[in-house]
Amino acid sequence: MIVIIDYGIGNLASVLNMFKKIGIKDVKVSSDKEIIAKADKILLPGVGAFDAGMDNLERSGLIPVLNNKAINEKVPVLGICLGMQLLTKKSEEGVKPGLGWIDAETIKFNLDPGLKLKVPHMGWNYVKVNRPNPLIDIESKNRFYFVHSYYVKCFNESQSLATSNFGTDFTCMVNKENIFGAQFHPEKSLKFGMKILENFSKL
Repeated sequence: MIVIIDYGIGNLASVLNMFKKIGIKDVKVSSDKEIIAKADKILLPGVGAFDAGMDNLERSGLIPVLNNKAINEKVPVLGICLGMQLLTKKSEEGVKPGLGWIDAETIKFNLDPGLKLKVPHMGWNYVKVNRPNPLIDIESKNRFYFVHSYYVKCFNESQSLATSNFGTDFTCMVNKENIFGAQFHPEKSLKFGMKILENFSKL
């Protein structure tokens, strides 16, 4: 069973609908600790600000069960958009510590004004996969939909799974053992996003 974590911040319905569209039926949206404790896989979505996301996770009391599933049981976890940023140790967007599962921090785009690029980074962009991984095909021209003003900077480069470019190269996917993150929105990325979610369901 895949559990999409409902902590009051994220486009849950669109993620659930994408799973249904690709024929993955054993998926639930839940904030119930007992249901999450039974999950075979966990998806942490998110849209919005870092501190608001961590506040909601804390208020919901979900952090202990999530830590247990990710760190002790080592079930596959996928954080998307803000959900990926919450996997890091901290963010320039706020003051709260993140989950700290990935050795990284979340920083704001600080681009050369001469590039005339507007933040947030919004729209379709190509992704370069750094190493073979069951979540994403290293051979394909992977193209995904992004909406973000902050990105993840890995302290351990081996945890940077894929990069994209928006005025500068940046990590757009992370991986450490069973923990994965994607800065882009698979649920908005058509066939490319469908493939990510299908691969995740098979981990």
